[in-house]
Amino acid sequence: MVEAKALVKRFGSFDAVKGIDVDVRRGEAFGFLGPNGAGKSSTMRMVACVSPRSEGDLTVLGMDPDRDGPRIRARLGVVPQQDNLDTELTVRQNLQIYGRYFGLSRAHVRRKADELMEFAQLTDRADDEVESLSGGMKRRLTIARSLVNDPDLLLLDEPTTGLDPQARHLLWDRLFRLKSLGVTLIVTTHYMDEAEQLCDRLVVMDGGRIVAEGSPSQLIARYSTREVLELRFPPGEQDGVVTTVSDLGDRVEALPDRVLVYTGDGERALERVHGRGVRPLSSLVRRSTLEDVFLRLTGRTLVD
Repeated sequence: MVEAKALVKRFGSFDAVKGIDVDVRRGEAFGFLGPNGAGKSSTMRMVACVSPRSEGDLTVLGMDPDRDGPRIRARLGVVPQQDNLDTELTVRQNLQIYGRYFGLSRAHVRRKADELMEFAQLTDRADDEVESLSGGMKRRLTIARSLVNDPDLLLLDEPTTGLDPQARHLLWDRLFRLKSLGVTLIVTTHYMDEAEQLCDRLVVMDGGRIVAEGSPSQLIARYSTREVLELRFPPGEQDGVVTTVSDLGDRVEALPDRVLVYTGDGERALERVHGRGVRPLSSLVRRSTLEDVFLRLTGRTLVD
């Protein structure tokens, strides 16, 4: 569906994307993860055929974006990070008018709008103006609108940012349904749990380059341990503990209020911590997550 080789995006003398290789297979959910400024959005804009590549090879749906941009865009669905709905129009009108942009007949877009409102659970709000909808409803409508042309490839940029947990899970359910129907998804997200839930494969980008690639489980196995032991201490006391427990895991990390011990057996490590006279305020044994991988690969320093 998408193939990139040595893909570069340059703005003046600044390389936002520095020669990445990507392949997205039909029917999968593929993720781009990375901190702000990593190059995710620049890559997505090239795939969406709204920003030309500077160097390298790129094909989308088997076509060249430089030559076949309009044909590619006709088969794409795009969900931007910020909803850009027509707020003074109704839910139904947003879908029908957007469908007309693709040259679809009035009769077709009427039927399609009814189908998509049911899919997005918005049928009972069909004739309400968008301005009156909640954030979660607007997000569902934005996704529904992106499907009006029955796209082969759906691009989602931070699809659940700002939504409450119930709305996020409902959107995940809608996206799982799309994937089961054969729609290929490309997702950017800052939510690691979302990436674990949605993505079959993903890449982690940092500084314009791909620093890791694989399925969520493969990345966790490669860059982390099976479990993580979290030991919480009053601020300032954790640094002295690191030396005491440094041999109890594959890696030990000190944070402002806790020490993380990356280990294959968290309970066994906790027993040994207590055996050495270390008494944290609290302790937690949890499984390693994609967030542990992400922070190890990209660091904990805030990037604006």
